[in-house]
Amino acid sequence: MTSAAHKRSRRERLAYLPYLIPGLILFTAVIGVPFVMNLYTSFTEWEGVDSIAGFWPGGDWVGLANYRELAGDGEFWASFRHNALVVVAMAIAPTAMGLVLAALLTDLIDRHFGPRAAGFLRACVYLPQVLPIVIAGVVWSWLLNPDTGAVNEVLRAAGLDSLARDWLGEPGTALWAVMAVMVWVQLGFPLVVFMSGLQRVEPSLYEAAEIDGANWWRRFRHVTVPQIRPEIFVVLLWTTIASLKVFAPIYVLTKGGPGGATNVPSYYSYQNFFDKTEVGYGSAITTVLTLIIVALTVVFLRLQGRAGQEPEGER
Repeated sequence: MTSAAHKRSRRERLAYLPYLIPGLILFTAVIGVPFVMNLYTSFTEWEGVDSIAGFWPGGDWVGLANYRELAGDGEFWASFRHNALVVVAMAIAPTAMGLVLAALLTDLIDRHFGPRAAGFLRACVYLPQVLPIVIAGVVWSWLLNPDTGAVNEVLRAAGLDSLARDWLGEPGTALWAVMAVMVWVQLGFPLVVFMSGLQRVEPSLYEAAEIDGANWWRRFRHVTVPQIRPEIFVVLLWTTIASLKVFAPIYVLTKGGPGGATNVPSYYSYQNFFDKTEVGYGSAITTVLTLIIVALTVVFLRLQGRAGQEPEGER
């Protein structure tokens, strides 16, 4: 490239910079400044009632004391163990189930019953995503009510009284019940993304595989999954981040109970912020959670980049 062409290319790139300024200002105001304030607060002991200069957090500087306390906090580590199961319920299980459902609706239902039938079933699965999580949580709390809930009533009507439980009130079942609700809520998102991704897959690939005698599972494994690998990475990244910062379903269904059995880091941070007014300690929790999310995002993006660079023959 000549010097003149290089300068022209550089001027063209710089011409786009002014259009990035509004987004940069918004990012700084909404994410950057609050994060810095939260980071500063995590090094203080603050009850959240006084401030510096009217807007900057106050409190007494304690350095790494909050983080040292956090390292030995059994409740904090228990909340992370619960969050690992929430990741299964909100990321891994919906992604796997959504992938299979998308393949079934596209490869079987659409081909044999038409796009209207596939679209109707897709809309039914996606419906929980449209509902506000508060409404969905209230409805499920009614369904799982130990005395009048539909789940226990169905079990009793089927003669399975011994299986009836206080699903959200017993430590042994509360987290599993919340996970089941989260799978129901989250399933629609991967399904829609995967069905959209399958629209760009050449139908001839399925036809060729079918002519070669491949059954549905082989077509799914060797055609569907490799072709929509980018969508799988995006869905896994998006849902994993959502599961790590999950708050509303826990707040609506169990408030972290019973006895902390469904507590997760985001709700544990909320408890320290507002219930215990230990704002510095709550800030330390959110800072650790943010760093974990950023680290996972970097790992996902690198894995996606490596997968995209693999030759077709190595996949």
